[in-house]
Order: sequence, then C-alpha cells, then structure tokens
Amino acid sequence: MAQATNHFQIIGGAHRGRKFPFPDAPGLRPTPNKVRETLFNWIQFESSGKVFLDLFTGSGALSFEALSRGAEQVLSIEKDFNAFQSLEKNRKKLKSGNLQIIHSDALDFLSKKPTQTFDFVLLDPPFHQKLLEKTLKQLSIEGFLTTGCKIYLESEFEITNNFLNQEISQKIKINQQKRSGQVHYCLIEVL
Repeated sequence: MAQATNHFQIIGGAHRGRKFPFPDAPGLRPTPNKVRETLFNWIQFESSGKVFLDLFTGSGALSFEALSRGAEQVLSIEKDFNAFQSLEKNRKKLKSGNLQIIHSDALDFLSKKPTQTFDFVLLDPPFHQKLLEKTLKQLSIEGFLTTGCKIYLESEFEITNNFLNQEISQKIKINQQKRSGQVHYCLIEVL
C-alpha cells in the first residue's frame, strides 16, 4: 500500500478531532473542512439515524464525518485500491460496524439494482471527467433515488436546475448551494 502522507480531521460529532491518514491517488481531493462543516450544518437535524451512500469515497472524510454525526449506516464505494486499503485500515481504527466499504467503480456499483434505499447520497467525483453527469443518470435510471432522498454534490461548475433536469428523471429541487474557491457544492432533494 502507498505510504499515507495526508490526513483529514473529523470536525464534529462523536469522533470530533480524530485524524485519519489517506494516500495520494489520482483525482483525490478531500472535501475541505469549511465545506464539510457547511454540509453537515445544512443536514445537522436530519443525519442522525440515516443511511448514507458515498460513491467516490476517496479519503473517507465525508463518510467518517457522517458516522461521527450519528449516521446509522454508511456504504462507501472506492475504486482506487490504495485508497480502499487505507479506508479499511481507518474503519478498523474507528471500530465502527456501521461503515461498509466496497472496492468498486461507482458506475459499476450503480449498474446493479439497489438492494436498499438511502437517505443521503454523497457525490464528490474527480473533476473534469463528466463523472457527475454519468453518476446522476445512473442513480436515476436504476432507482436509487427515492422520494425524500437528499444528494450532496461537489463539482467544478455551478449546479443549475437545468443541468439537474437533464441528468435526473425524478423531480428535484436545490435546497442549498455555495461556492468555496473553485469548488461548487449543493444539496438537492428528490421530491
């Protein structure tokens, strides 16, 4: 496994302040603390006891933050083998039975019919690869998006209703939206 030289820190909840290492990997850019704090402020009264799907887990910052904030279960999908191994090591360190990590490509995972529903979907794919568009289409087609499901998106461009209507067949609305540097992020809801 590649040497883990990077760290992220959980910013709130039961595991606040704990640091976890992660390796360098192509396209991996952990969600910045400020952005993570904003996201979990948006959902602070909704995340406890909920089921999360993190499709491009990377460092694990979003998955581990969700667990710390009371998520009942987090299913994390990571394609890069070194990142996957690091996630498994960190899961064992956290001693959480509520986190399941699958070594898979996100689109391959989404090509199979869902066996459970999710309250939150976390989408922070590598930028400039059209992965956000492909992932939203696949989520919509395969029935992963149920009424009331909320999706967190990070992208290199501003998310608009027009963009979402092209990619998702269900009716949706943008609940919150912000920008931090070059990162656009928003929370949408399936109606």
